Amino acid sequence: MKKILTVLSNWGYWGEELVGPLEVLDGAGYEATFVTPKGTKPVALTPSMDPTYIDPPLGRPVTSEEMARKTRELENSTRLNNPLNLSTWFPERPYLSSPSYLRDLEAYHHTLEKVQQDLEQYEALLLVGGSGPIVDMVNNQRVHDLILSFLKVDKPIAAECYGVACLAFARDFQARQSIIWGKHVTGHPLEFDYKDGTGFMGTDFNMGPPPYPLEFILRDAVGPDGQYHGNVGRETSVIVDFPFITGRSTACSHLVGVKLVEVMEKGLKRFGW
Repeated sequence: MKKILTVLSNWGYWGEELVGPLEVLDGAGYEATFVTPKGTKPVALTPSMDPTYIDPPLGRPVTSEEMARKTRELENSTRLNNPLNLSTWFPERPYLSSPSYLRDLEAYHHTLEKVQQDLEQYEALLLVGGSGPIVDMVNNQRVHDLILSFLKVDKPIAAECYGVACLAFARDFQARQSIIWGKHVTGHPLEFDYKDGTGFMGTDFNMGPPPYPLEFILRDAVGPDGQYHGNVGRETSVIVDFPFITGRSTACSHLVGVKLVEVMEKGLKRFGW
């Protein structure tokens, strides 16, 4: 079976944003391999399993009874039990102030090149959203290197909701320009930003509103020749600008999976703009 590498936060993923594309990929005959920043089992955010939860900015439930059930079933299965550990798989870039910086940097690049060979078995990369990625994926250098590795070999990279922010900050360490510069993307718009967060798994901490407006980050990251598409007022917003497939939020999850398969199997290069 062809494999898809799927990145999940250890601080909570949104159920449908995994279940949606996963169902499409399963149905198309792809095998999902899961990886988390620390290698521990990912956990679905509680609101994403609660069909009575009212999304504050939208003023309505965003999780159906069926999707809540499917997320609980996935949580109770063993499918997510043994994800790959990104922190032991990919090397850490050394501090510039390290007294052995040059040797450390050489070792980093040497290890990274060897690790990148492991990725040849995967057809695409999927970054699942939720509030958790804000904590341990968006500014994770290893996640950035994973993204850059797929970009280097021109393989599809799909990202959902707050997972899209990872693309904005993944950049060549020398050029330091976002990889989505000049691209068309979508992501969480200002109109969808909440005033009180849905929380993070494994802690009582609630930071209130999102720590950053994702729309502003994406607008700046694509530059003057790219474009951010919020598509506010439309039920879904999925943008394909190869090699990137970006989904705005929960309701787009299934369509992200559909478009990812079309990119891989039908050569789709552009959609939604």
